[in-house]
Amino acid sequence: MSKLSSEEEAVKVGIYARVSTDAQEARGTIGSQLDTLRARVAAEGDELVGEFIDDGYSGARLDRPGLDVLRDAAEAGIIDIVWCLSPDRLARSYAYQILILEELARFDVAVRFADAPPLDDPQGRLLVQIQGVIAEHERAKFAERGRRGKLYRSRSGEVLSTKVPYGYRRVARGADGPAHVIIYEPEAAVVRRVFSDFLAGHSLRHLAVALSSDGTASPEGKPVWRLSTICRLLRNEAYVGRLYWNRTHTRYDPALGRNRQTLRPREEWIEIPIPAIIDEDTFDAAETRARDNSIYSPRRTEPDTFLLRRLLRCAGCGGQARLPSGSSRRDNNPLLPLPASRSVACRWRGPSLPRTARPSRRTRCLRVRPDTPAARPTRPARRR
Repeated sequence: MSKLSSEEEAVKVGIYARVSTDAQEARGTIGSQLDTLRARVAAEGDELVGEFIDDGYSGARLDRPGLDVLRDAAEAGIIDIVWCLSPDRLARSYAYQILILEELARFDVAVRFADAPPLDDPQGRLLVQIQGVIAEHERAKFAERGRRGKLYRSRSGEVLSTKVPYGYRRVARGADGPAHVIIYEPEAAVVRRVFSDFLAGHSLRHLAVALSSDGTASPEGKPVWRLSTICRLLRNEAYVGRLYWNRTHTRYDPALGRNRQTLRPREEWIEIPIPAIIDEDTFDAAETRARDNSIYSPRRTEPDTFLLRRLLRCAGCGGQARLPSGSSRRDNNPLLPLPASRSVACRWRGPSLPRTARPSRRTRCLRVRPDTPAARPTRPARRR
């Protein structure tokens, strides 16, 4: 119902149009919706005061800029009636449709649909509710069909993601075959340089400074390379010819109040073969060096740490050795010799020996004396 105070006062009307994808927006479906709604408003003889548009926004979301402006205008009393093409343009979810309709009703703003009867009678409201449930079902069905189709295409070797790793360019699907990637040599040369300099002993900071000084644009198109960017580049398996699909899963997080992406188990990843920029040996060597840098980094060394930390191994089993707990502060000082009463305990890790031949975790395999240049094996400790 309009809020006319006299026959001379015109009803202030706003129209709302929405499409879900950029492809629909390019085909002009927004324009067709607006033309239909403008003609309807003109036929009613009302005054059009605002057009609220959401192009490329899903109806399953409420955080749409055009819808937010429409709700603000209704609360401010700027509009009396809202015209929309159909209920599914307002929202795909039936619950969201009811929420929006009830909110607008509280502000005394009527909602009219060009493809549905008025909401003034019970039959009209029932039809709108049925259409909302059907629209929600169709959305779920389309999403499931799209998901299964993408899984099938990715298993066939098609590159679905439009964002590809640095050093590659995506070739869209066409008459020549499915979408795939090719090596972009100017960026691929930078990737090879990063791996080569890193294996030559240069630090990540040195690589970032060198690339930035040379004027090489980062993968984000910026003149400055960040350390995190280089770390991700060194860990990316795409450079050895393995691109993955179905790595993450999007779900709603109540703690954050929004959707978040979580990593799927690795067995669910779908590997897509692509041209390799570096070989497996180079990638494995870079991974080993990065892991060693993390283990032996000075930031991981606590004060008074033993000098041979993570370096001693058991002569019998090859397992990593460690100092027993409960040592004094003087014993842990790397600048002081280790007392003769202290020993290095074996921490069994490797499967090189049969289970029956593995030494006990309490076994004292090595004894280090200040006057002995090398460690020598000792007898196992007595069990109490």
